[in-house]
Amino acid sequence: MAGRIALVGSGEYLPVMHDIEAWLLADRPARYVQLATAAAPEGDAVLARWHRLGAEAAERLGVEQVVVDVRTRRDADDPAHVEAIAGAGLVYLSGGNPTHLARTLQDTRVWAAIVAEWLDGASLAGCSAGAMAMAGYVPDFRHPRKGGTDGLGVIPDLRVLPHFDKYRRMIPDFALRPLVSDGRTVVGIDEDTALLSDGVPREDGLWEFRSRGVGSAWTVEHDRVHRINAPLALRVTG
Repeated sequence: MAGRIALVGSGEYLPVMHDIEAWLLADRPARYVQLATAAAPEGDAVLARWHRLGAEAAERLGVEQVVVDVRTRRDADDPAHVEAIAGAGLVYLSGGNPTHLARTLQDTRVWAAIVAEWLDGASLAGCSAGAMAMAGYVPDFRHPRKGGTDGLGVIPDLRVLPHFDKYRRMIPDFALRPLVSDGRTVVGIDEDTALLSDGVPREDGLWEFRSRGVGSAWTVEHDRVHRINAPLALRVTG
């Protein structure tokens, strides 16, 4: 049975998200696999910061940190990185550039290994860029009508807008309309907040996602935004 899923608005590896990360690792191998691939375009210093924060999170959780340092598509086909993913309890894609993350991992051996571990019960989490890349499509906020790229497709009918409370303060609701398309669900996830699914599909095959954290999660429609209070049912695919 596939593992749990977390789509996080912000806060990966920080104390504010400790309880959510502990839930993701509960009853699973104590191996916290971390990919900071989305931050690779920002350089070594930024990657080192993500790896340090990941080490601190793993120490608080009492689990092993496993850094999978994938920066390029060549890295993403490296057998050593594939091997490092084996036996994961949680695989976590952290923040940065969602387009770089999606394009780096698509159709690679590392992504295939991540999906295999998730389908075998490991939890799978993405924060900010990581959450955006796990969807079926990654929007480009600068060019919402024509920009964007295919996501990794774990939740194929979804688009994710992280840091949503901060984003809405800067951009009015009507500016979100180009991101909404027929047949797709658009969710906004506030900072230090996550949409979580326990990995147990309903009888109709859909997975239920619930909001948890400091803020809220929202569905975004053409003319309004709704707080997610009841479970949100989504199609999930490996």
